[in-house]
Amino acid sequence: MTSQNQATLAVSTVIFALRPDEASGLMTLWLPLVRRIREPHLGQWALPGGWLPGDEELAAAASRTLRETTGLTPKYLEQLYTFGDLGRSPGTRVVSIVYWALVQSDEAALAAVGENVQWFPADRLPQLAFDHNRIVDYALWRLRTKVEYARIAHAFLGETFTLAQLRDVHEAVLQKPLDPANFRRTVEASGTVVDTGQHLAGARHRPPRLYRYNDSSRLADQGPLGPSIG
Repeated sequence: MTSQNQATLAVSTVIFALRPDEASGLMTLWLPLVRRIREPHLGQWALPGGWLPGDEELAAAASRTLRETTGLTPKYLEQLYTFGDLGRSPGTRVVSIVYWALVQSDEAALAAVGENVQWFPADRLPQLAFDHNRIVDYALWRLRTKVEYARIAHAFLGETFTLAQLRDVHEAVLQKPLDPANFRRTVEASGTVVDTGQHLAGARHRPPRLYRYNDSSRLADQGPLGPSIG
């Protein structure tokens, strides 16, 4: 480790998935947390993460620590922000490079849930270790901002989806109901989705159309930094 007057680098990840609310049954945002098994904050819940080795790329370290703590290997992983306030960790100063990940429901089901790894509703978190509540709040703000203009909702869906499924994602992220007709008009006018000409199999009555995202539209605009890993 470093001396007392030097900062230590760490990586953490905020992982969002859509799961039904236990009370209402509506799709809501959830995230996995890990219980700390050592001081500081022994026994408190925290974001998955770990120390940053000197010979490992940032995204690779975030992916590795996420896999080691939760068993998850998300396809969408993007750097969120760097948190380095003085006093955020007792003792040696810790600067955390935080990533965020979005996973589909079937991916989320693969998480290694147990005594020290559990899913929590994003809007009803306990008091977390360090400044992790603040980190989650920032991640939620970024997600809600991006879902309005980027195709980030695609990370929660399969390759094809109905407009109702896409609306469910937007409603869960924005935490408000959206008028189906207005949503359809807005999405179709945006040119970000393409009608596949197929319909949802197994649906009763009139099966809804299946759409996919326009290939010219990126999952998220990361500019010259390149695409997300995975």
